[in-house]
Amino acid sequence: MGKILKHRYLSLFILLIVFLELMGFPQFVYASQNCNSSGNKYPIVLVHGLGGFGRDELGGVIKYWGGVYDIQEYLKSRGYEVYTVSIGPVSSNWDRACELYAQLVGGTVDYGAAHAAKYGHKRYGRTYPGLIPDLGKIDPKTGEMKKVHLIGHSMGGQTIRTLVQLLAEGCEEERNYSQENVSPLFMGGNNWVKSVTTISTPHDGTSLADYYYNDPKSVTWRQHLIGLIASTPLSDNSNLKYDLKLDQWGLTYKKEESTYEYLKRIINSSFWMTNRDLANYDVSIEGAAELNSWVKAQPDVYYFSWATQATTKSRFSDYQVPIWSMYLEGWQSAYFMGSYTRNIPGKIPVTSEWWPNDGAVNVISQNGPKINSNDRIINFDGNPVPGVWNFMGIMDTFDHRDIIGLGTYWNPCPWYLKHVELLAKLPTDYISIPKDIEEDIILDRDCMPDNEIGEFINDDNNYVDNHNSSLDDTTSDEITEKMREVNDRESSVDREVYNDSNDINPGLSEPGENKDYESDCAR
Repeated sequence: MGKILKHRYLSLFILLIVFLELMGFPQFVYASQNCNSSGNKYPIVLVHGLGGFGRDELGGVIKYWGGVYDIQEYLKSRGYEVYTVSIGPVSSNWDRACELYAQLVGGTVDYGAAHAAKYGHKRYGRTYPGLIPDLGKIDPKTGEMKKVHLIGHSMGGQTIRTLVQLLAEGCEEERNYSQENVSPLFMGGNNWVKSVTTISTPHDGTSLADYYYNDPKSVTWRQHLIGLIASTPLSDNSNLKYDLKLDQWGLTYKKEESTYEYLKRIINSSFWMTNRDLANYDVSIEGAAELNSWVKAQPDVYYFSWATQATTKSRFSDYQVPIWSMYLEGWQSAYFMGSYTRNIPGKIPVTSEWWPNDGAVNVISQNGPKINSNDRIINFDGNPVPGVWNFMGIMDTFDHRDIIGLGTYWNPCPWYLKHVELLAKLPTDYISIPKDIEEDIILDRDCMPDNEIGEFINDDNNYVDNHNSSLDDTTSDEITEKMREVNDRESSVDREVYNDSNDINPGLSEPGENKDYESDCAR
């Protein structure tokens, strides 16, 4: 009886917090405006991190992207095409990338036969209609390829990196595995992503994993925390449940199953302790190093990284302590990370350089992958450079949740708008016509970028070869038909990307330490 009352009091407390937030913040309706993008009009996709949720989950009252504000709708009101995805909140980056792919282009999630066999879960997941079904297609009138900008918070940054890697290079293990209908995701050759933006992402993992995930006593705490979220009164309604999206493991809500029964099955599942195909391993330092061993920056993709910090040096020691405004749950984590070191044989050392943090992720880990990676990181100077990490800087006094608008009075929408405006000024990509198609395509130059963010404009020679050639001998219908042929066989066409960006390389930093890890694309 005492446990029931305790649970009810806790549930009422959670509802009270939601009520107070609703009383403290108005629900905003944003006036529509037309964006003045002179570079590209690619859609924006927001990808949540560990423990994240979709727009309609938990009643849709609080948004992961914005809290009581709504970053997606704010950006849409400014004329941008924006989508928010909802993928496995505790799943591995591999599984989440496969889910993200299916949600973008449509179809049934295919985790790969080799991967599913290796980790002991189902190959197929849920089916989605597709948010951007024409992603990667070529406009037959302009030759423009439909690309996307991916923005990921926390673990979401690792996930979008994984997706870009699989799209570009596929997975040889999946291609060589005895299976039918190999997913196009694993075939490679799909350069569909224009930019990657990571915010508070543990590119080199977080030392917090040693506390929350490697301590056997904390495993029970973690399971109960996830179960608590899933079993609040809000989740009694099917539209308000917190969806863990663990279908591949057989851990879905069963018909007429109570949240308590669902929680019990999750807690009793052995996969928490015996499997590396989960988020708790991927965000660890060793898990991130393994991911970095095969997920590399692609030369034609623009990479941006933002860091957050909400700790400061203690007055009494060299340790880092949380600032007063950090979210309460982050204080204990911040104290741990702000003083934790390790020098264990067989593990990556953790020194005092790891102490500054945002309550969940160490600052040193957020600018880009360094451990077991040859990716290069530069400080952003106003001129975006493709193929390297453009580090945008540290958002000081911002904790891990502040930056997405959760638990704060700060309105994050204008900050995201400013960054999206930068992305929109990146040059549009056009696809060269294969040699067997000699007709040229007239490009619409009204969408090319200006000089506001750097020296993007080059001379006319950088446009598609002979773009001013005459089309007198070719009808528009013939060109359209030939471009459709290109779309149909795009996986076999050597597609060369042309844009107007200068080859800027302002002193790249040295690559990070490269340790010997087994490279396995079927993580």
